Amino acid sequence: MGADYRMDAQQGKSCREAVYSNEYYDLIFDYISGYPRLESGCYQRVSDQYDIAYYARDQVPELNLQDYPYLTIPKCFGLSDLSALESSGILRLQNPEGLDLLGQGILVGFVDTGIDYTHPAFRNLDGSTRIAGIWDQTVEDGIPPEGFGYGQYFDEDSINRALQSEQPFGIVPSRDELGHGTFLAGVACGNADPAQDFSGAAPLASVAMVKCKQAKPYLREYYVIPESVPCYQENDLMMGMAWLMDLADQLGKPLILCVGMGSSMGNHAGEEPISMLADNYGRRRGRAIVIPAGNEAAARHHYSRTGLGEGMRERIEISVGENVPGFYLEFWAAVPEIYRLAVLSPGGERLEEGSGTEGRISHRFLFERTELTIDYTAAGARLGGQLIYLRFTDPYPGIWTIEVIPELVLEGTFHCWLPLTELMKGEVYFLRSSPDTTVLVPGFASVAVTAGAYQTAGGGISPESGRGYSILGDVKPDIAAPGVGVYGTEPGGGYGVRTGTSVAAAVTAGGCAQIFQWGIEENNFQYLNSRDLSQLLIRGAIRDTDRIYPNTSYGYGRLDVYRALDTLRRGI
Repeated sequence: MGADYRMDAQQGKSCREAVYSNEYYDLIFDYISGYPRLESGCYQRVSDQYDIAYYARDQVPELNLQDYPYLTIPKCFGLSDLSALESSGILRLQNPEGLDLLGQGILVGFVDTGIDYTHPAFRNLDGSTRIAGIWDQTVEDGIPPEGFGYGQYFDEDSINRALQSEQPFGIVPSRDELGHGTFLAGVACGNADPAQDFSGAAPLASVAMVKCKQAKPYLREYYVIPESVPCYQENDLMMGMAWLMDLADQLGKPLILCVGMGSSMGNHAGEEPISMLADNYGRRRGRAIVIPAGNEAAARHHYSRTGLGEGMRERIEISVGENVPGFYLEFWAAVPEIYRLAVLSPGGERLEEGSGTEGRISHRFLFERTELTIDYTAAGARLGGQLIYLRFTDPYPGIWTIEVIPELVLEGTFHCWLPLTELMKGEVYFLRSSPDTTVLVPGFASVAVTAGAYQTAGGGISPESGRGYSILGDVKPDIAAPGVGVYGTEPGGGYGVRTGTSVAAAVTAGGCAQIFQWGIEENNFQYLNSRDLSQLLIRGAIRDTDRIYPNTSYGYGRLDVYRALDTLRRGI
């Protein structure tokens, strides 16, 4: 797709400045429903549904939920961190005596922290690269991909020139400082290294990487995220997904797209912009989306209640530790239910309940010196549910109590979520929490393959692995894959061990590349897409006899790519 699709060429320089400047707000707009465009703003198209707008902060209202619809404000995402291949049925498909499926002809793309392109795991036998391209969003003065207004694009030729140089980073100055993207890419499609007893799931697949830039300071401040914590903006992830789709089109290759990040924000129904974009892409032939379930099940950051009737009240208790600079809480209820809230401080001061309709309440607790704002708003493109957004600044340590008062109820059901553990400083949790409905966004995207994490030894689910279902009852995660103590590639040419559902997603992505090779590249089943892959993996999943499926932890069972492909071959 050309530059005229993504961005007006005359806007390139000004938009590049806006992308990196903290003096501009980044906003996500639904293109189909329309929105007012400011002459001073600049815009970049993500897809036929979404635009990213950049507005000068001194020309628009301060960021808040009264002046900006909830879904337009980008959410902040955090990182979701060879026995694994054997237990997943992947090695049986790699075996030359079997089907010899190593990912040939498939592009596996990642939206993550970058990649160490010098690592032997991503080089051919002649020393050339297996990486088809890197879009480094953090480079402010480079040449971006065509039609994308920021960052720098390094193609296969430039990476090869760098690898032939004694100073490769002088030619391609893109690094993976955190190692997360390098690890996932290696687990999914790193070269076999017998000396290290290592192989990726699809070691002959092509690789592409988006290195996401960090979130702007104004968003960190809005979400009370410490400066030192890695976090990434929803709109940058969406742009990364769009670039990978374009690259796959240019190369004429099927694409497995793996997003190794997640957010606890939103109503957990799959209607956030990034989730809906994932569904849009995943429905296309030869395209599949793989998402980690996240690692929040044991964090005590979800609270839910059902059956609250009129005249009843529910007390939600939140423990706040020492030296917490602030946090937010999202309270969600489905249409047509309406609630209002009262807040009781640890010292006993009470903020009386506000209105259950639109509006904002700001309050300073006298003795605790804590600032609290409460926004009442309607949110949700599909559900139109009620959102109450609470933001605490300098919260006094102790037990804070939120009293829930129903105004209009049918089922009396609501959910509350706190931020990701990685995006908070200090300890904040619900005293009476629920580990369910903790799969992270965009894991509730309907056609995505969402992977939880289990331990290969014994098959037990990781206690942290995000659990389902969605608030609509949709089954997520789809399957569980190895994600505890998995061996993989690290920057600098070495190897290490990591745990998390993002690792499980990488294993799953490599297995999906094997199926795409057999189906699309080898002309056995040309019309595979993300939904098809999800259904195949579900049919082939290993289900223990002592467990009922689907369930909130394992979804439909443990990943077995061989069994999944066998069901396709046998027409089950």
